[in-house]
Amino acid sequence: MTDFGADGANDPFDSNDEIAAGADPHETPESIAEDIRREIQLGHVQDDVSHVLEERFEEAGIEARPEEVDDLAEEIERDASS
Repeated sequence: MTDFGADGANDPFDSNDEIAAGADPHETPESIAEDIRREIQLGHVQDDVSHVLEERFEEAGIEARPEEVDDLAEEIERDASS
């Protein structure tokens, strides 16, 4: 699991997050990643993880660069398979 630390020093989303009006303010990249990780382990996610992650970010009003989404998707897949 990604640990960005208390100060967020390694958080790739700290300066790139933009929350859209009406989005769930409690959703974070980390909470979405953890949800997807659990869903993969339960066999509920069969699609490309990058695509699923991008959709969830969009629903939550979180904007992230494609490279960040891909990197996080790879990490989720590794964590879910271990």
